[in-house]
Amino acid sequence: MNINFTLISQAIAFSVFIWFTVKFVWPPLLRAIEERQKNIADGLAAGERGRHELELASQRSAEVLKEAKHLASEIVSQAEKRSTEIVEEAKKTAKEESDRIIAGAKAEVQHEMFSAKEALRQYAAQLAIAGATKILRREIDAKVHADILVSIEEDLR
Repeated sequence: MNINFTLISQAIAFSVFIWFTVKFVWPPLLRAIEERQKNIADGLAAGERGRHELELASQRSAEVLKEAKHLASEIVSQAEKRSTEIVEEAKKTAKEESDRIIAGAKAEVQHEMFSAKEALRQYAAQLAIAGATKILRREIDAKVHADILVSIEEDLR
């Protein structure tokens, strides 16, 4: 065998192998590589978008949390204000009720005092009439008057 023929046949075989590889093997490999590059680029872009969306979500959650805290403090403030108003209303109502009860009690005391004074007047008048009647029925005598006064005094006790 001739070395030239071997080299030429190997060159032809290598050329056929390269042509076959370029024609049939290389395009699917390039498509697979391009598809893989595209997937990797899409994955990196999605990761970047996810990171950006995570930052935005973090900012939004911080804003929502801040707003919720502010709203909660307003609600607490309003509740404290309302409780103060309720306490003041209760104090005012209690004061009005106590004033009304005191006025009623004073009126009742005045009425009882008037009734007691009237009863005492009637009793004193009855005693005076009884004493005068006893005095007039007897003779006018100092000893008899003294006895009558002593008996009236004993009746009063």
